[in-house]
Amino acid sequence: MLGTGTRLPIPTYHLAPTLGAASQCSREQSNAIAAILTPADVFLGLEAATKERAFEHIARFIALRHGLSAASVQASLVERERIGSTGLGFGIAIPHARIKGLSRPIATFVRTKIPLAFGAPDDKPVSDMLVLLVPQEVTDAHLQLLATAAQMFSDRGFRENLRGSADPAAVHSAFAGALGR
Repeated sequence: MLGTGTRLPIPTYHLAPTLGAASQCSREQSNAIAAILTPADVFLGLEAATKERAFEHIARFIALRHGLSAASVQASLVERERIGSTGLGFGIAIPHARIKGLSRPIATFVRTKIPLAFGAPDDKPVSDMLVLLVPQEVTDAHLQLLATAAQMFSDRGFRENLRGSADPAAVHSAFAGALGR
């Protein structure tokens, strides 16, 4: 459901341990996420004590990687999070925001050293985040990226494979192969 506000809404997905919803996504959708999430966009071992501090580090990482304003990225992530937690459950979150002047979607995968309180539906702290930044004008393709990511994370096998991925190339490979199992 697309609201009239200025922020990209996240679909409400409460994950069940073995929904297997990822199998309902197409291989093409998975590849769309893998195409915007390169190994260079993976940040493992982030040290942060709070969600807000994590957003600060993530914003700097994305800004350096993609030539964006760190302050703008951070403000957009924080503002979106104020609307409601982007935590999905099972230690997963999909922080996302619309960024003025962005021409294409950007994805970054982040794993924190210690799990962070995130206000997820299951009250579990979050250690794995897929950060999605999209252009200001929301399109169905951008909403589909968000929905596809949530469906991927609903698959316990995918989550386990992702958590076992110890380097950026393995993380990218987990996303690229998530729906091909």
